Amino acid sequence: VFDPKYPTRWRALKCLEGDSQITGLLKRDPALGKEIEARCETLYRHMMNTVEEEPEGVIADHRYGYITAITKQVVKRKIESRLNVSDKMDKVLTNRALGPAIMIAILYGLYAFTFWASEVPISWFETFFDVLKEGVTSILPEGLLQSLIVSGVIDGVGGVLGFVPLIMLMFFCIALMEDSGYMARVAYMLDRVLRWFGLHGNSVMSLVISGGISGGCAVPGVMATRVLKDPKERITTLLVIPFMNCGAKLPVYAMLIAAFFAKDRARMMFLLTLLSWGFALFAAKFIRSTLLRGPKTPFVMELPPYRAPTLKGLLIHTWERTWEYIKKAGTIILAFSVVLWAMMTFPGLSPEKRAAFEQDRREARQAFLASPRVDGVIQGAAQLTALNRMYHTLRQEKDIQTAGAGEGHLIRVAEAALHLEETESKGEVLKPHEAVAIRYLEFRNRMNQIEGEEQQAALKGTIAGRMGQWLEIITSPLGFEYRTNIALVGGFAAKEVVVSTLGTAYSLGASDGEETGNISQRLQQDPDWNPLQAFTLIIFTMLYVPCIATVICIRRESSWRWALFSIGFNLMVAYGVSLVIRQGGMLLGLGD
Repeated sequence: VFDPKYPTRWRALKCLEGDSQITGLLKRDPALGKEIEARCETLYRHMMNTVEEEPEGVIADHRYGYITAITKQVVKRKIESRLNVSDKMDKVLTNRALGPAIMIAILYGLYAFTFWASEVPISWFETFFDVLKEGVTSILPEGLLQSLIVSGVIDGVGGVLGFVPLIMLMFFCIALMEDSGYMARVAYMLDRVLRWFGLHGNSVMSLVISGGISGGCAVPGVMATRVLKDPKERITTLLVIPFMNCGAKLPVYAMLIAAFFAKDRARMMFLLTLLSWGFALFAAKFIRSTLLRGPKTPFVMELPPYRAPTLKGLLIHTWERTWEYIKKAGTIILAFSVVLWAMMTFPGLSPEKRAAFEQDRREARQAFLASPRVDGVIQGAAQLTALNRMYHTLRQEKDIQTAGAGEGHLIRVAEAALHLEETESKGEVLKPHEAVAIRYLEFRNRMNQIEGEEQQAALKGTIAGRMGQWLEIITSPLGFEYRTNIALVGGFAAKEVVVSTLGTAYSLGASDGEETGNISQRLQQDPDWNPLQAFTLIIFTMLYVPCIATVICIRRESSWRWALFSIGFNLMVAYGVSLVIRQGGMLLGLGD
C-alpha cells in the first residue's frame, strides 16, 4: 500500500476515482486496505449527496481547471478558443472594474437578505425563551436553583441560541456561494489586493474560511494555511486570521446591532466586514514590513467551473454548520455559562449588608403607609401586599394586551396613568384615589431602586464582579464597566460567551420589578449604553484575543511563541483601535 513509487495524494485521488490498479494494491494489506476503502466510500457518498456528481468528474474538472489557469498565464494564442459558459460569466464577474463592484453588491445583498429573513424567526425564539423563563419562575421558588436555571442557563445559552435563524441563513448564503463556484472567484479577485499587503494569494482562502464573509471559523482557516510554502507568508496569515468575523462573533454583532443600529443592520454588517478585512490587511502589512520581511512568492489558482447548486447539497452544508453552532451552545457555552453564573453569584452579600437593604425597604414601606391620603386608604402591610398583587396582575395583562391579545380595560388604565402625570405637573386638584396611585408609583420606584442597588452590590461582591472591577482600571478609557469586562474574559473561551455572559450579568444585576426583556432591550434601556459604546465593544470583540481553540491550533501550526504573540498582538491592536474610536467619538459629542 505504501509503495514509494506512487505519491500519497495521487493514490488518494485514484482511490476516490475507483481506479482498479489502486484498489488492487489495497488488497495487499487487508486491514489497512479495508479502512481506506471505507473512507473512500464515505467520501464518495458525501459528494454524491451534496453535488450529485461522481468524484471522478469533479476531480477531472478541477484538474483541467488548474491546467487551464496555468496555460492562460504562459501560453499565447493568436486565435481565441471557444468560450464556454464559465468563461463567458468570468468575463463579467471577474472583470477588473465590474468584478469588485458586483462582489460588493452580492455581499451587501447577502447581509440584507439574512437580517430581513431572520427577523421574524428570531422574534419567535425570543418569545419562546421569555415564556420559558416565566414558566420556570412560576414553578420554582426564589433561590439559587431558580437563579441558576433562569439567569445561568436560559439567559446565558438562550441568548446565543436566539440567533440560530440568523446564523443558519448566513451559512445557507455562504454554501450557495461555495457550491456555485463564485467563492473561488471572490478569492481570485481579492488576491490582487492581498499581494500589495505582503500576503500570498493562497492566503485569501484561509481568510475567507475564517470569516472573510461573516460566518466562518478561524480553526479550519488556520489549518488551511498549510498550502502556503513560504514560512513568513504562512505565519503572517496565521496572525491576522483572528481579525476575521467568524461565526462566533455574529451573535455579539447581532445583539448590539439590534439594540443600537436596528435601522441600518445590513449596512452595519457590511461595514464590519470591510473593517475586518482592513484591519487584517494593515496588520499583515505591518508584520511583513517589520517582523517577517521577505520576498513574495508567485501565485497560481484554479477556477472551478460554475455549477447550479442542488437544494439537497445546500441544506446539508447549512445544517452541518448550524448543528456545530448548536452543539457548541449546548456544551462549551453551557458549561462556561454555569461557571460564570457561579462566579457572578458567590460569595454574595454579607448578612450585615443584606440587613441594611432590608432596613431601607422597611423604612420606605412605613413612610409610604404613613404619608398623607395613603394612611386612610391602605391599612397596613396586608392591604399593601394585596395592592402589589393586583398591580402585578394588571401589569401582566397589560403585557398580553400589548402583544395583541385583544382590547380591554388595561389600555384605559395606561391612559389614566398618563393623565395623572399631566394633572400633577399642572398642579390640578386630584381625586383621593388618584393621589394614592401617584404615591404608590413613587413607592414602587423607590423599592425598585433599593432592589437594584442590592443586586448591583451583590454582583460587585462576587468573584467575577471583583475581577471585572479590577479590570476597570484598564478598560475605563474604553467605557467598559465591570459586567462588560466579565463578558470579555469569558469570550476568550468562545466569542458567543460574550452574549451569554452579558445576558447573565444584566439579569443578575436587574431588580425583580424591572421589565428587562432580552439582552438587546436591556442594553438599549441602560443609561450607560449608547451607539458609540456599542460600536466600541463591537470593534474590540472583532479584534481582541482569539478563542482558546484558535490559539491551540495556531500553536500546532507554528509554535507557542507565535501563539502567545497572537494573543498579545491582537489585544494591543484591539485596545488601541477601540481607544481611538471611543475617545474620538466622545470629542465629537457622539457619546451623549
